[in-house]
Amino acid sequence: MIAGVVVLLDQATKLMVLAKMPLYQSIAVLPGFFNLTHIRNPGGAFGFMAAGSPGIRNLLFVGVSAIAMGLIVYFYRSTPKTHSFLASALALIFGGAVGNLIDRLRFGEVVDFLDVYVNTYHWPAFNVADSLVCVGTALLVWVIIRDEKTADASNPV
Repeated sequence: MIAGVVVLLDQATKLMVLAKMPLYQSIAVLPGFFNLTHIRNPGGAFGFMAAGSPGIRNLLFVGVSAIAMGLIVYFYRSTPKTHSFLASALALIFGGAVGNLIDRLRFGEVVDFLDVYVNTYHWPAFNVADSLVCVGTALLVWVIIRDEKTADASNPV
């Protein structure tokens, strides 16, 4: 259910951007810090391989996404019902991956629009899927660290 909500939220926000904002239009939300800016990212995270061959780039990104999503499903199904934070983290990551994969299959690139910056220093633009992949990854790291600390505390040397 979490992954489905992530995909719906991601695709709904991208549809609004596509319908209401021409490519490269920017709307200041918090001047000096945050804009809505419609851009397209043909590459991966931070524009990785953006200048590469479109055919090879898309094949690579779709293939890597499919493998990652398969691994996430495997780990999700292997997660005990008592580990809800772990399952939620995997669902957030999976939903974000699906959201961006839909763009890549539809457009050959990903729609980005969240533009965070301070003066002239910009973070690469991103979208809801990217955000929730990051939140899911942070939650996953937290669960792993927490579980390791719990295991260390219960097994003193």
